[in-house]
Amino acid sequence: MASIRQRERKDGTHIHQVRWLQGGRGGSWQTETFGDRAGAAQFKALVDIHGQQWPPGWVKGKGFVEEPTVDGDMPLIDWAHRYVDRLTGIDERTRQDYRRDIANHFSSFRHVEASGRVVPATIANITADDVQDWVRAQEAGERDLDNPEGWERRPASPKSIANRHGLLSSIVQAAVEADPPLRSKNACTGTRLPRVDDGIDDEMCFLEHEEYARISAEIQDPHARDLADWLVGTGMRWGEATALQVRDVNLTRKAVSVHRSWKRAAPGEVGPSYFLGPPKTKKARRVIALTDGQMEMLRRRMAGKRPEDLLFETPRGKSWRHDNFWRRRWIPAVEAAIAKGLPKRPRIHDLRHTHVAWLIAERIPLPAIQARLGHESITTTVDRYGHLVQALDGEIRAAVEAAMGAHAAASGIRRVV
Repeated sequence: MASIRQRERKDGTHIHQVRWLQGGRGGSWQTETFGDRAGAAQFKALVDIHGQQWPPGWVKGKGFVEEPTVDGDMPLIDWAHRYVDRLTGIDERTRQDYRRDIANHFSSFRHVEASGRVVPATIANITADDVQDWVRAQEAGERDLDNPEGWERRPASPKSIANRHGLLSSIVQAAVEADPPLRSKNACTGTRLPRVDDGIDDEMCFLEHEEYARISAEIQDPHARDLADWLVGTGMRWGEATALQVRDVNLTRKAVSVHRSWKRAAPGEVGPSYFLGPPKTKKARRVIALTDGQMEMLRRRMAGKRPEDLLFETPRGKSWRHDNFWRRRWIPAVEAAIAKGLPKRPRIHDLRHTHVAWLIAERIPLPAIQARLGHESITTTVDRYGHLVQALDGEIRAAVEAAMGAHAAASGIRRVV
């Protein structure tokens, strides 16, 4: 129970202080001061009614204070859908993915007022603390109250959280840039996100040359083997490699150009489930240099085809589908290699990771790898593969030693060994 203490000021007047333990026994002491006993008694009753908590809407030293409203404010979910529905430059599948994230993950967003009262989130009232609480809730997950062993919401991976936070940041930024503005700043700026490299060794699988050769030898279909060799030899994404056409090959430059990629149609859309569209990003449009062996394989696959025909097709001349290749070609080959001693279980996408590992082992700099992979930012390349560059420590030490030696000689400084 809260209590009231009367204290005398130096001028002879009195104040009345309400004291209580926040949340009851075990909580921290809280106080609020009043100039009259009647006001203190009313506040004490409110604290007791709300379980030894600050009354919702009450701000210390100010009383009940309503947060200012903003003209044009609306629920966060409504603004988010409004933003996504007006986006240009994205395909309908991506728009559907954004809508799904909003429905599944933004609905748990809440705003905590200064008084501690929890209210529905709007585009104007959310704060940096609200965003951080939302991120932490995704990281921790939510247990099923009826089944302690189950989950209402499973903990999200750092990458998933980062993707959702990126979408939220774009949505909030649109409110900052609205006319008139609904916010003065982006509440997502400065959010501390989980490290995306946590568990990276479990998520990525890097194959040695001999390990990949074991898998390749178990792929019986030559069409599938060509595609696997191409993926590990170029680092291309699955959707890019399987969308390559004869006209993309430059025989003179010994290179291929990436102009398109397979896209999945949005649910409910009339027509085929997959279609050819632009690559993932602007920098995904790129030219990839090829070896003589890769050019020889392409010439063999180009024979008798028209410019618009696909370079990599199934034995029946159809376009490859990831699920089909995975189940019927890749998994059997990997399992056969494991039975003969392969210590790893790589995914198809690990062929892209393996390609990077091979390039780094040959001292290829990360900016060149970024361009070859089609990463939009060097940060992506460094975050994902920078830990592999430690193999260059010897070269770095030698370079620093040479530079410092030259500096010492030019300065007339005697080196101490």
